[in-house]
Amino acid sequence: MTLNIAVNLGRLGRWAYEGRLNRLNQFLEETDRYVRQLEQSPKSLRFQKTFDVFIKTFYELKSDVRLDSAWAETMFTWANILTHRAGLA
Repeated sequence: MTLNIAVNLGRLGRWAYEGRLNRLNQFLEETDRYVRQLEQSPKSLRFQKTFDVFIKTFYELKSDVRLDSAWAETMFTWANILTHRAGLA
């Protein structure tokens, strides 16, 4: 689940750079479903701390979609963080 979210965050970042709002909205909803599923799953304490920060950031970004480099870079950053921390889940 964590890697599915990370892959989608990379796609979201790319589509924000490309200005593809329709695709971005589609994958925001899919990613939101994955996030909600992962919220209900057991997680290690170490990963839970990362996940808590991620959730807050994700929902802030989801509520303020911008097709700019700062928004996209934040998605890319979280994709990288979650990829590296997936083993801690």
